[in-house]
Amino acid sequence: MASLSRLQALLLAFFVTVIWSFSWVFIKIGLQDDIPPLLFAGLRYTIAALILLAITLRSSENRQAFMSVSRHNLIRLMILGFFYYTATQGLVFISLSYLSAATFSLLLNFTPIIVTVGGIFLLNEYPNRLQYIGLVLFLLGTVIYFLPTELPALFGLGIGLITMIVNAISSLLGRSINRKHDMTGIQVTVISMSIGSVVLLIIGLLVDGWQPLSLQSWGIIIWLAIVHTAFAFTLWNISLQVLSATESSIINNTMLVQTAILAWVFLGEGLSSRQIIALVIATIGILVFQIRQTQMKDKNSAVS
Repeated sequence: MASLSRLQALLLAFFVTVIWSFSWVFIKIGLQDDIPPLLFAGLRYTIAALILLAITLRSSENRQAFMSVSRHNLIRLMILGFFYYTATQGLVFISLSYLSAATFSLLLNFTPIIVTVGGIFLLNEYPNRLQYIGLVLFLLGTVIYFLPTELPALFGLGIGLITMIVNAISSLLGRSINRKHDMTGIQVTVISMSIGSVVLLIIGLLVDGWQPLSLQSWGIIIWLAIVHTAFAFTLWNISLQVLSATESSIINNTMLVQTAILAWVFLGEGLSSRQIIALVIATIGILVFQIRQTQMKDKNSAVS
């Protein structure tokens, strides 16, 4: 495949974020169609993992790379798969059973801040002044969004907060694994997804049991697995071959506003002017919070 220009890579990355933002819409529709959340998540990611396995195993180089993973690294990938796919993705689907797409997206965007706090203790990575400014802006946007009367049901909010914390743990584990540079991104993603998704599917079958699904439900599950997971993941990695960490981070963070707009258009999840302003402030805050960190990654990549 010919190398992309920077403009093409930027457009491709933005296209992927639109696909991922639409995921919330399809998940909400699937849940409204009475697909049990854990079974829903398990089927989506197991099918996606099988597709990615089929694609990657066509290459003898990838097959050798998978076979060369040490037992120690395999255990680490099992743990990552459990946290990122079994726990996080299972909780994502449960959370969306109780929260609006925009509300949950806002909560999930708090993850980088939790990751940074955890990084202080686990990875010796300290935030800087610019990140503190971003943190204040993000928290201000969050407070404006929820107050004075927009708090969702406490149970749904609690599940959403737990999901955010588990997602932060997953991010820390992923960063810890990737910092060692002893496995490729393909190895980390495919192996951890394959393990975590199967465990999630088994749990879904045990908790929810097998239930007959409508053609629409199967269509949503297969569409999410093929387009929103396997296909979108591949396109995102292609764009990352050209884009800097700063550029990809900025584009990825537009999903907060994208999700709110798509939920309003397709799900009727209306937002007040106050909430729209709050989402914009929160988006700016999370961009400011992450931009210094990603700039440092860009500098380190340039040096290496």
